[in-house]
Amino acid sequence: MEPILAANADLAWMLAAFVFVLLMFPGLAFFYGGMVGSKNVLNTMTMVLSTLGITAVLYVLVGHGLVSGPSINDWGIIGNPMDYLGLTNWMTDDGSGSTQTLYFAAWFILFAAITIAIVASGAAGRMKFSAWLVFAPIWLTVVYFPIAHWIFAADGDGFSGGFMLNDLEIVDYAGGTAVHMNAGVAALALALVLGARRRRMERPHNVPMTLLGGGILWFGWFGFNGSCALGASFLTQVVILNTLLAGCTGMIGFCAIERWREGHATSLGLITGSVAGLVGITPAASSMTPLGALLVGLFASAAVAFLLSFKSRLKVDDTLDAFAVHGVGGMIGTLCIVLFAAESAPAGVQGILFGGPIDIVWRELAGIVITCTWSFVMTWLIAKGIDKVMGMRVDEETEIAGLDTTIHAESAYEIPAAGVGHVPGLSNTALPRTSTTQSATTEPAPTH
Repeated sequence: MEPILAANADLAWMLAAFVFVLLMFPGLAFFYGGMVGSKNVLNTMTMVLSTLGITAVLYVLVGHGLVSGPSINDWGIIGNPMDYLGLTNWMTDDGSGSTQTLYFAAWFILFAAITIAIVASGAAGRMKFSAWLVFAPIWLTVVYFPIAHWIFAADGDGFSGGFMLNDLEIVDYAGGTAVHMNAGVAALALALVLGARRRRMERPHNVPMTLLGGGILWFGWFGFNGSCALGASFLTQVVILNTLLAGCTGMIGFCAIERWREGHATSLGLITGSVAGLVGITPAASSMTPLGALLVGLFASAAVAFLLSFKSRLKVDDTLDAFAVHGVGGMIGTLCIVLFAAESAPAGVQGILFGGPIDIVWRELAGIVITCTWSFVMTWLIAKGIDKVMGMRVDEETEIAGLDTTIHAESAYEIPAAGVGHVPGLSNTALPRTSTTQSATTEPAPTH
């Protein structure tokens, strides 16, 4: 194949994968929205979706330089934002026919936005939306951008990248540290600052919505992991298969622990397990054989299910379980690399159970410890600071009434004829009183 045609093929896959990843935002919104009570579903979905707008603006201004720019003073800590300031100097086609700087800026916007969207798990149902709009850009700048630089910025011609990728040489295929562990630990820290919900054990209001969201997330994950191959290649094929397999055994592992601990397997456990398996395979997708991918999904989801079986006994209230699913799931996936990564896989890494070098243990553990420590400490400090300045948590009356009506003046479920779902000031939107609507108003309101 001619080089230009091969480059065009790679570009076509990367553009398709971009769309897959973009679909993860409504997927996560549905996934999280279904798990909260009906009075907070729109607030939760709005928190998730708002991250895309916040991240896009911040990333174009300074974010791409902080993540992908040459490391300041060659320390490997943070990139130079001036190199990509406003992305105004990258508007000329280099003639390669492949992905260029502007594509990677758009691609990394999605990675950054989905990370902060996961952090919303620790705040659902009790955080001021105004405080969230302040927290998100600060968190991206102070927490995500540095960690992303450490993991994603490779050394180039005449400049240095992030220290974890280039000096520590950790194995992290698609962001198990920068995305999943980072978001999970940050959600835990945010939940600690906010405190537990007043109605902590509120049941999910719409499990079918969560199942739909989880399915959309799984669809998007093929683009998330597949795009990290940077083209249409054999590596892409391996990663796609491993992503599928880990999600499948994730369902099995979670439901097996549920059946053992609780006496039944649930649909919510099924979809949560698949997401846990997908989280686990994210750092390990290029270093596993298909059999290894099956084990990664099984181990990651089983560990998450076992941890969640103790959720009611823990004081911290991570509403939507981001720490367990993303934090612990990401750690398990990384530890699977240490144990049974296969040298025959594209990454060429060998786990210690197969006779691999022992230094892989301290390298991967150092990556986990550094990422989690930075994320937790800085998130806690940011949240504490915002709480002191403007207050983070809504008042008791607002929390009990629900954030949808009190903050957003909306309700997810409006039934005008029955008078259900109306917000003060919107009651005049009811249907005109005809013979049909008159009879409808005499019917009792739904009790479910």
